[in-house]
Formats: sequence, structure tokens, C-alpha cells
Amino acid sequence: MSYLQLKGFLEGKMRMSHIYQPAMIKFLLRHNGAASDAEIAKEISLQDPTQVEYYQNITNNMVGKVLRSHKIVDKAKKDYVLNGYSELTDQEVKSLIDICNAKLEEYIDKRGNSIWQHRSKSRNPISGSIKYQVLKRAHFRCELCGCMDSEKALEVDHIVPKNLGGEDSINNYQALCYSCNAMKRDHDSTDFRDLDKAYAHKEEDCLFCQMEKGRILEENNLAYLIYDGYPVTPSHMLIIPKRHFKEYFDIFQPELNAIQDLLLKGKEIATKDDKRIQGFNIGINSGQVAGQTIFHCHTHLIPRREHDVKNPAGGVRHIIDGMGYY
Repeated sequence: MSYLQLKGFLEGKMRMSHIYQPAMIKFLLRHNGAASDAEIAKEISLQDPTQVEYYQNITNNMVGKVLRSHKIVDKAKKDYVLNGYSELTDQEVKSLIDICNAKLEEYIDKRGNSIWQHRSKSRNPISGSIKYQVLKRAHFRCELCGCMDSEKALEVDHIVPKNLGGEDSINNYQALCYSCNAMKRDHDSTDFRDLDKAYAHKEEDCLFCQMEKGRILEENNLAYLIYDGYPVTPSHMLIIPKRHFKEYFDIFQPELNAIQDLLLKGKEIATKDDKRIQGFNIGINSGQVAGQTIFHCHTHLIPRREHDVKNPAGGVRHIIDGMGYY
């Protein structure tokens, strides 16, 4: 390919959805026209400021903090200084580097590629469309610290980690900024070892655990959507977690995601069938004194139409007599 052809492609034909094409061509031009895919990937990663920010966070909040506590390094503003470096001979520097290399090799030999799993994208990669759904659901904010995607790059994280039995499901994904994702492992003390068994838990005498397939309008991996058997209005629906647990406060985060997914689908079904629906009551009875009669947590989706009651003001406040109006 001639200079003019390359120039024409770069200036006229190249359609960029990211920085990748010019970054790759520039690298090849600087390396005599040839390079391995790993070399090109490394060059492209250097163009990504979030990669640097990610490891800056690790440097300052993890490794740097530990080395400062042992008086190995000092920090002045953004600069780290190895204490006592000026007193070392060239031979001592070389010897210490050799020891560092040996420690690295020993650790990598022992742990293998698992040390990079928290950053790996090659293991069951999440599609762009699923990632977009997760970020959209989170309103493009980190679901731990709340920062916007314009402040820090957001990543899709497994709520229940893969190595602890977490599944590849949109209900087990959350949006975390790179800082929170890096720190999550150290700060999450939840015991997930038997979580797969917990999700499968059912009670033989529970009406909702023995759900008839013919009643199911929609379902996902963790919950069902059905019509209520005793509706208070037409198209009154229930969203029922597949796992048996009594009260709302025993729910797991992935189940909340699953319920939200089916609430939206239920709304879509109800409003498609009946254009008179103008609102909804969404409610959960949690505990016997709150009116719960089936002790398998479930959420009511109750469509509302104009004039279905004399005065709708107060809504759910009417569960306590006389408190609906104020």
C-alpha cells in the first residue's frame, strides 16, 4: 500500500468508533511495519487513561500504603522515593532487582493467571448490549460510591463472584467504578460459599415454591411473574422470587434486580392490554402484622384506572384506617 493510499484511508475512509485504528497504524509505522497482537494491545492500553488511573489507585491505596507503613518508601505529593536508595551500590541494586524478579516468578508460578482474573475480559466476556443494560439500569453511576461514568470508568462486576459460584446473568451484574471494583474483594466479608444452595431452596408445602408452569407470564433466572389468583383489580400481578424466603428483608441483591426486571415487563403487559391503566401501586406485605398471609416473599403490581375508587389520594397510606388523607 502506497503513502497516498494510506493517507487517503486515514483522512477520508477511516470511520472511527474508538481510538483503536490510528493507534494500531501508528504503532506499526514506528516498528518497521510489523508487530505482534500482544505488542499492539499493550500500545492501545497505554492510550487508555483509566488503565493508569486504575493502577494509580492500587499504588496509592494498597501497595504504596503497605510499603509506607514498613518505612520502605516515602511519598511527597505524587512522587514515591525508595528510602536509602542513594546509599546502595550498583551491585546491591542489581542484587535487589534479582530478588524482586525471583519473588515475581515464584508468585506467578504458584498462582498462575488467577492473579489477573479481576481484570480479565477473556473469560465469558460480557456483550456490549448487556453491559449497556447494566449501566443504564444504574443510571451510569457506580452502584457503590455513586460517582458518574464521566468521573471514573465504570465496569460490569459480578455481585456474587464467579469463583464463588456467581452466574453470568444480568441479575448478578452491577455497575462499579474501577476503584470500587478493585477494592470490593478486600471489603466484602459476605460468605458466598453456600449461596448456590440458598438460591435453590424451596419448601414442599409452599404454594409459590410449587408454581404451575401454566400460570407463569414471564420469568428470569430468579423470579416469576404471574397474575394474582385473587386480584383486587384486573391484571393484578405478582412477582415471586424462585428462592423460598419469608420476608422482603431477607432478599439478595440479584433477586432485587430480577424483581425490577419483571416489574417493568408486568407494566408493559398490563398497559398493552388495557389503555385505561394510568398508574400502579407496587407493594410488599412483610410480616403477619403487615398483612402477609403467604410466607414466601412476593411483590404486588396493581394497575390503577381513573375512578376505580372514589378518591385515590393517599394510595398505600390507606392500609392504616384513617391515615390515607392528610
